[in-house]
Amino acid sequence: MPDQPRVLCTRRMPPNVEARLARDYDATLNPEERVYSEDGLVTGSEGMDGILCAGGDPLNAGAVERLSGSVRIIATYSVGYEHVAVGAAKARGIVVTNTPDVLNDATADVAMLCLLGAARRGAEGDRMVRAGEWLGWHSTMMLGVHVTGKRLGILGMGRIGRAVARRARGFDMEIHYCNRSRLAPGLEDGAVWHDTPESLLAVSDFLSINAPSTPETRNFLDAERIACLPDGAVVVNTARGDLVDDDALIDALRSGKVAAAGLDVFAGEPNLDPRYRGLDNTFLLPHIGSASLETRDAMGYCCLDNLDAFFAGRPCPNAL
Repeated sequence: MPDQPRVLCTRRMPPNVEARLARDYDATLNPEERVYSEDGLVTGSEGMDGILCAGGDPLNAGAVERLSGSVRIIATYSVGYEHVAVGAAKARGIVVTNTPDVLNDATADVAMLCLLGAARRGAEGDRMVRAGEWLGWHSTMMLGVHVTGKRLGILGMGRIGRAVARRARGFDMEIHYCNRSRLAPGLEDGAVWHDTPESLLAVSDFLSINAPSTPETRNFLDAERIACLPDGAVVVNTARGDLVDDDALIDALRSGKVAAAGLDVFAGEPNLDPRYRGLDNTFLLPHIGSASLETRDAMGYCCLDNLDAFFAGRPCPNAL
């Protein structure tokens, strides 16, 4: 219909999301999931009223400043929005929205998968069985790190961090956290607050990174901070890859300072540092924190709810 708002969708979306998008908008879809360059986004924005993008799309300040004047909203299919120059968008009067809350549980589930997979050598054991190298049981085979009762440090006690804490309590883990500010007692739920990252790291038998990517958190886990961890700690990252200094973590994994790492995100993904692949004490996943059918649909519906509200002249539920 000619009076429908025009929306550029930069990624292939779940079928239910694409069906609603095509029904309610004059949508340019991306069934082959072509990768949009910065120039491609600028060209593709011509005549569009909105852009539905995702993490990794290069909507930096230069791109946003060059977008067509017709673009009035950018809805990102993600909680993180470091790929969108929000300030540049606001300067042009472009609303930016994200998808908080709907992926908390799915991402927390994967954080626990990474925690357990790293601690109990899940990937290594899977490879052993598939390769026909499992020759029988013995008392020292595949010894890992015990989880129950250990201290879990959570960097970033937002919605996802708190969901990780709820799951970890099921393993009788002692929860510690560091956040920009201390939580209210009801949200803290007995967790121990640390006012510095270094204090948190010192008691983290397990460290779960759940903070957003910001100039202050990038390369957070460097050699100096890894040195603060107890010997044999396990590191889990389901937030953003650029919070970890790869050189420092790989050195610590090789030396045994860090016993194991469970990683769902990587700097420069999908082109992760290839040295991780050669380490048996890593449990590596391809950024699947939100990858359940229900969650990916919910993320899309959240984007569409934001678009619907904007074009109806109502406040967007998740405007940044």
